Amino acid sequence: MQSSLLQKSDNLRLAANKRLNKINKLNFAQYMTPSSTASFMASLFKLKPGRVSLLDPGAGIGCLSSAFIDRVISEKNHSNIEIDSYEIDSSIKGYLHDNLFDFSSYANTHAIAVKWNIYNVDFIHQSVDNILSNKSLWNHSLKQYSYCIMNPPYKKISSNSQYRRELSALGIETVNLYSAFVALSIELLEESGQLVAIIPRSFCNGPYYKPFRRHILKNTSIDHLHLFNSRNKAFKDDNVLQENIIIALTKQKIQGPVTVSISTDDTFDDIKYEKYSFENIVHRDDPESFIHVPYESNYSKHNISKIMKSSLNELGIQLSTGPVVDFRLKEHLRLNPENGTCPLVYPCHFKDSRLYWPKDDSKKPNAIEINNKTQKWLYTAGYYTVVRRFSSKEEKRRLVASVVEPDIFPNSEVIAFENHLNVFHENKKGIPELIARGLSVFLNSTAVDNYFRRFSGHTQVNATDLKNFKYPNRETLVKLGKWAKKQNRITQELIDIKIDGLINGNYS
Repeated sequence: MQSSLLQKSDNLRLAANKRLNKINKLNFAQYMTPSSTASFMASLFKLKPGRVSLLDPGAGIGCLSSAFIDRVISEKNHSNIEIDSYEIDSSIKGYLHDNLFDFSSYANTHAIAVKWNIYNVDFIHQSVDNILSNKSLWNHSLKQYSYCIMNPPYKKISSNSQYRRELSALGIETVNLYSAFVALSIELLEESGQLVAIIPRSFCNGPYYKPFRRHILKNTSIDHLHLFNSRNKAFKDDNVLQENIIIALTKQKIQGPVTVSISTDDTFDDIKYEKYSFENIVHRDDPESFIHVPYESNYSKHNISKIMKSSLNELGIQLSTGPVVDFRLKEHLRLNPENGTCPLVYPCHFKDSRLYWPKDDSKKPNAIEINNKTQKWLYTAGYYTVVRRFSSKEEKRRLVASVVEPDIFPNSEVIAFENHLNVFHENKKGIPELIARGLSVFLNSTAVDNYFRRFSGHTQVNATDLKNFKYPNRETLVKLGKWAKKQNRITQELIDIKIDGLINGNYS
């Protein structure tokens, strides 16, 4: 049950949200934490007797610090807390002050003294200065914390920015403010210090966050991962469409099993917990250090990795993002096919994994001119497997694969793929029909979709993610293709039964 003071804090958050300067909100990427989420995050700390010092970078109005104080009070075995809150936006400093004052007064009634400091400065600049000063010849003492709780800003860092230069000076290479905040906070934790953060899942995979993943894995143990089933619930008051994850880390602790929890939304009414060995979270032989997050029941029931044995290179198949960026080739696009053009395939040409071309009612072009400027973007007509790069928030599956059949374009020797499609091909030529059909069945299975969601937090399907996938071998793909070709109509149920059979060793 949420305390009345936490409810008051939540009301303060909503009031502050309405009064936030829109330009500041955009510049500082401000999305404040609902009290229910803040309380859950605070519950993940394993509080120890003794010194309690809390770092709250990007504090906003103090939702997370308030929840932490509330948690400490409930433990009844601490006598004092020291909190350092960093908030760059001076316009909400008053809200932060009032919130911390209320909670410190409340703590005093429970014989707990709260000392709190508000730093109205840039957390990255200040932290880098503090850490570098500590490493200098003058050896300034570095303040370190026993706990850190954060909802950092989400915003890209440009490669030529001062942030990138400062972070690089500490050996921190990252591309977003949120990962910079986490990396710096790890540096500021004392040994065995704990950090709990709510951040986008985007760091779990992809090449850009590889140095950040390695920073986490080198310096901390992963204790807990929490997922929200819905993409738009964690910060619903701000209409944020973003897959978020709550992560709990301990600095310099030997890695043990990882607790994974999942809930539909920030009410946590249907939360479920499961423990996994660390080898199921980060695979030992993975050079990318992808962080997988198993879904509670699906991992054991659909261990698709049993049949994922071959890389694309071993299959002799390439994967590329569709090369036609329409706004760059606008003068060469045609709404309808005509002499001197070839088919242009967009995601809108697919429905229920089938290709419908041309599309008479489409606002998108159906064709592209064949000339010297477009020739290099064209593929030889043939069988292809394509996967849409973007899925809507209503989409049940992240992976949506389809087969492109050359019979649909009987008079075309070449075709073109628009940039919102990922294309499986062999040197810009088609792949064998049965391989194409087999790949489509495999990628459209619920088991594969769940596996993909374990490490991909993007709202899009990146070619890099699919390139790092493992696939069934050619023999298995051909068998899947033969099965698919015999079906009058392939339903999701039939696909899942077939793939589950393969997982359980039934290759017939």
